[in-house]
Amino acid sequence: AEHQHARYNPLRDDWVLVSAHRVKRPWQGQLEKPPPEDVPRWDPNNPLCPGATRANGEVNPQYEGTFVFPNDFPALQPDAPKPGDSDHPLFRAAAAQGVCKVMCFHPWSDLTLPLMSLAEIRAVIDAWAELAAELGASYPWVQIFENKGAMMGCSNPHPHCQVWASSFLPNEACLEDRTQRQHLSQHGVPMLLEYAQQEAIRKERLVVENADWLVVVPYWATWPYQTLLLPRRHVCRLQDLRDSERDSLASIMQRLLIKYDNLFEISFPYSMGWHGAPTGPYLKEDCGHWQLHAHYYPPLLRSATVRKFMVGYEMLAQAQRDLTPEQAAERLRSLPEVHYKQKSK
Repeated sequence: AEHQHARYNPLRDDWVLVSAHRVKRPWQGQLEKPPPEDVPRWDPNNPLCPGATRANGEVNPQYEGTFVFPNDFPALQPDAPKPGDSDHPLFRAAAAQGVCKVMCFHPWSDLTLPLMSLAEIRAVIDAWAELAAELGASYPWVQIFENKGAMMGCSNPHPHCQVWASSFLPNEACLEDRTQRQHLSQHGVPMLLEYAQQEAIRKERLVVENADWLVVVPYWATWPYQTLLLPRRHVCRLQDLRDSERDSLASIMQRLLIKYDNLFEISFPYSMGWHGAPTGPYLKEDCGHWQLHAHYYPPLLRSATVRKFMVGYEMLAQAQRDLTPEQAAERLRSLPEVHYKQKSK
């Protein structure tokens, strides 16, 4: 807690420098603008709202729950041509096909996940699992991710996420596949199943838990209030969750996200995403080394206006953090589980 040291991340096979004393240094750098509190519930000019017209001229239905549609500006397309052969090993290219979808969580623009009901969050989880199974029938990787807040590059305040399915395994998937496979081979137990069991015993990095899930600030966390959401039993993919586990997932997500919002009493920005065993052709292979999990990467460090920047040393050497994961977990753990906007209700 007082002296710098390095911690190993077995999931990414890299290291993070922990320098807890640096959090005391004065800040005269950039201050972020807090997220707006006056987002209109419905805006006819917002392309994600029910009944609104999107950029391609299509009109959204008057949806009342979740709503999934093809991304109007996809990063991946199913019919993209293959690049030509390279004439040198330093100038390689490869085929990249896929599909990109957008999923609205709710018809109201002013309602984020922590303010939704458990039934509404459960509907989001079911839609995630359905998309993972549908796209995973043919694509090797289905990446579900949410960028929340303008600070994380989100261009629209309406509660939504994206789902990109690709014909290839992305870098992070390849890395986690290798490290989890090696751990199972060497230790006889899936890495993140063993890790969840250890964190449940140690408790110093535990944020919230229930019968099926636990959320920790991982021992190797890079971002200040980064968390890892883990199931207690061995589960390879989101679509493999039992009905009861989906209910308890909705509950623990709500509890975590309320704590996030309560930390600085704002709609807390983050990027999050699910990682599970590859799909498509991998459905026929043994992927028992994989354990389903979700990463949450929030950028804020000291307040609603001071963020952590990944620059300089982080870009040129290795990741570095200014407070210990244990300190971050203790602060999150101690926060109330009633949303600050609902305290007076």
